[in-house]
Amino acid sequence: MRLPVVLLLLSLLTACKPSRPAAKESLLEARGDFVTHLTRRTSDGEAVEHPPEGVFKLVHYTSPAGELAAYLTPPTGDGAKHPAIIWLFGGFSNGIGDTAWQPAPAANDQSARAFREAGIVMMYPSLRGGNKNPGFQEGFYGEVNDVLAARDYLSRQPNVDPDRIYLGGHSTGGTLALLVAASSDRFRAVFSFGPADEVVGYGKDLLPFDIKDEKEANFRAPVQWLEAIHNPTYVFEGTEKTSNIASLRILAKASRNPEIRFEPVSGVNHFSILSPVTRLLAKKVIEDSGPATSIKIDAKELEAAVKL
Repeated sequence: MRLPVVLLLLSLLTACKPSRPAAKESLLEARGDFVTHLTRRTSDGEAVEHPPEGVFKLVHYTSPAGELAAYLTPPTGDGAKHPAIIWLFGGFSNGIGDTAWQPAPAANDQSARAFREAGIVMMYPSLRGGNKNPGFQEGFYGEVNDVLAARDYLSRQPNVDPDRIYLGGHSTGGTLALLVAASSDRFRAVFSFGPADEVVGYGKDLLPFDIKDEKEANFRAPVQWLEAIHNPTYVFEGTEKTSNIASLRILAKASRNPEIRFEPVSGVNHFSILSPVTRLLAKKVIEDSGPATSIKIDAKELEAAVKL
C-alpha cells in the first residue's frame, strides 16, 4: 500500500537523530490539555471500500473526532470469545482499503492476514481525516485517541475476549502503535514493525505540524516515551534493504524498559518481514490464553519463521 511513499520515508528516516528518553508518566498524562497546532488541514476524502461479505464487515466506532470507519471480522456464530487484534496500516492517508483482503505476495503482504486466518478477530480502524471521516490528519497526535477508541469499541463485541486484545502496526502504523502503547496499558501486547524513533524524520511535507516546535515533535516521538510502556511490546524490523533498521537500533539503545523487546530479523526487509513474523505471532496469540500474557519470542524462532 503506497509503496513509493514508504520507500521515501525509509530514506528520510536514516537522517533521524535520537532524543533522550525521559517519560515515566503516560504519554496521555504528559499531553494533558495541550492542543496541537496544525499548520495545514488535510483530509483524504476517499470513500471507504466495501469489504467482501463474510470476510469483514464495515462498521463505525466513536472517537473524539466523531464516527470513524473500520473493518471488523464478523462473528462466526460459535458463541465463543476470541482474541482480537487492531492492525494499523502504514502510509499517511489515515484510511483503510482493500489491502486488508486483496491477495498479496509474501514479499510484501501488508494485510497481516495471518491473524484472521488463525481465527483471531481483526479490526482495521481508519482514523481522523482518513477516507471521508470527520476531523483532520494530525500526524500521530489525535490518532492515538482514535486507536484507543477503537479498542473500546472492539472490547464490546460479543465475539471478543476483552482481556485478549492486541495491537499491531507496520511502518507509520508501527510508529503509531508505539505511541499508543505509551499512552495506555489496555492492550495485552503490542507488535510494532519498522517504526520510526522520531516522526520528524518523515519530513515537513508529510506532517501537518511545525516539526521545529520541540513540544509538538516530542509528543509524537516514540523514543521519548519508551519508559511509559507498561505492557509487553515487541519491535521488529528486517535487516536487509530496504529497511528502517537504523530507527530500531536507536530505539533499542535508548530503552531501559524490560517490557520492550527489539528484534532485528535477518534475511528479510521492511516488507518481507511481515508475512512470516505475523504467522508466528498469530500462533503465539492463539496459545496465549492464560490470565496474563505468556508470549515469548526469541531470535531462533524468528530465524526459523523467515526460512519457512
